Amino acid sequence: MTDPTPDPAPYQQPEPYTPQTSASELKAPPGTDPNTPWIWLIVFVPLLPSLGLFFIDWSGFVDSLLADPTGLGAYSFIFSPGYLALTALGWISTGLIIWFAYLDWRELQRRGVPQPFHWAWIFLTFVISYAVYTIGRSVVAHRRTGTGLSVMWATIGLLVGGFIVAMVFAIVLVQQVVDMLSAVPFS
Repeated sequence: MTDPTPDPAPYQQPEPYTPQTSASELKAPPGTDPNTPWIWLIVFVPLLPSLGLFFIDWSGFVDSLLADPTGLGAYSFIFSPGYLALTALGWISTGLIIWFAYLDWRELQRRGVPQPFHWAWIFLTFVISYAVYTIGRSVVAHRRTGTGLSVMWATIGLLVGGFIVAMVFAIVLVQQVVDMLSAVPFS
């Protein structure tokens, strides 16, 4: 015959979630400096591609658009040395900041920062911005060490400054195009 008492093991409740480490244990040794050279390179290397904007012949580009009624003159822009330099610098700087993020993460671990912001967040550069990594890393480093927010403020300052420069550049470019169009006789 069978045993009338059922086995209680399959019906036991699982243990409630308990964190592996508490937040108070996630502190770096006192005096740990979270500012590595790699994080500052991540902040400033994305400025390199913007230098390519100064090597593009914008007036030649607009002239070619105005002279060609088919609009095929726009393709000359894609093969201009300035645009190719801009594109190459963009890909090179993106590869560098990914590598620098890994080196930064590894250096923080070497300095004793527990669970630093993971370097793989830098891949959001392809979707959003490198600022996701620099700001997230700054916040986590600040929680672990008590310092390190200067990277976040530098990133925010560069983004705001870059936005202002881009707006001024766009306004000047549009004004030049309008001036060139006003000089063209239309029939």
